[in-house]
Amino acid sequence: MKKKNIQLIKAASCVAGLAQFDPAATIIRMPDLEAITGLARPTVYKRLKDDPTFPRPVSLSDSKSRGAPVGWVLGEVQEWVRKRIAMRGEAA
Repeated sequence: MKKKNIQLIKAASCVAGLAQFDPAATIIRMPDLEAITGLARPTVYKRLKDDPTFPRPVSLSDSKSRGAPVGWVLGEVQEWVRKRIAMRGEAA
């Protein structure tokens, strides 16, 4: 019985953690961005240059030098993907 109680407590804490998860406040890095969008790194940078609707990166340090760490807001990336999917139906 004690083992079952521990499993229930672990399950409850996992659910509570998911309830507090906020994509609007979650930063993802390039490998996750590539996986979610299906775009390769060079295409991501091309989109940043040419596509004003593509999510803008968030600086993760005070450095402005090339190669400084950046990330993307998960919620913005998910929204961009949803819009791309919605456009698929409009094009037909």
